[in-house]
Amino acid sequence: MTEQKTRPSLIDIGLNLTHDSFDHDRKDVLQRALDLGVHRMILTGATEEGSLKALELAKSYPGTFYATAGIHPHHAKEVNGDTFTVLQELYTMPEVVAVGECGLDYFRDISPRSTQEKVFIAHLEMATGNQLPMFLHQRDAGDTFISILKEFREKISDVVVHCFTDDKKILFGLLDLECHIGITGWICDERRGKHLKELVPSIPTNRLMIETDAPYLMPRDLDPKPKTQRNEPMHLPHIAREIAKCTGKPFEQLAQETTANANSFFRLPPLEEIHSGEDRT
Repeated sequence: MTEQKTRPSLIDIGLNLTHDSFDHDRKDVLQRALDLGVHRMILTGATEEGSLKALELAKSYPGTFYATAGIHPHHAKEVNGDTFTVLQELYTMPEVVAVGECGLDYFRDISPRSTQEKVFIAHLEMATGNQLPMFLHQRDAGDTFISILKEFREKISDVVVHCFTDDKKILFGLLDLECHIGITGWICDERRGKHLKELVPSIPTNRLMIETDAPYLMPRDLDPKPKTQRNEPMHLPHIAREIAKCTGKPFEQLAQETTANANSFFRLPPLEEIHSGEDRT
């Protein structure tokens, strides 16, 4: 497999590549991403089964894929007595680089709020023991989320609130807790992303990271528009260019900064130490 050497190297910090929509062409999806400079991807674990699948896939592409392990708030009601035992075992695996996806989602309330909070706290307690960084989800639950996180913040390692879509108050509350912020193609949505364009310059350079959340959140301003609504990591450079435009930085600078942030946050070894340019499929 040949990589493009002249493109800035990017890291997609959050994508759901174990989703069944990728089952028929996952290798092609990877190749398209690599060809556009997306050389590393963090695969999101959002359920017990999904976390196991993310680990399995990460093992198949060492140094390119890494995984998180956790329970998304939508699935908090599915947690049983064995769930956290399985997660604790996953956190000992070198391919698993973060606790999560976990947090609170009061927008859909698929799981009862009290259950979401209980499971979120359980993840925070696990993170105090293993000192892995945390990959967090928050939607329409900002005040409660910040209140709970604040109780644990000094006991845990780095934190990224991924797919940030909230307002200035919540952003600054998270930054006060020294959180990193993940920005997706939501910023490319002319209907819902306008406020993000205004907020992104307020995110400190060393706290900003980028992601696709594929197969979700296809950037709406792609031209030409894709024939499918399935998002892919190949669209990360497009998202990065939009963020660069909002911050007034050259794309190459934005790419370098966010890649450095992701490598440091997830404690990833230098890419050249792993692959040295060899074929990965």
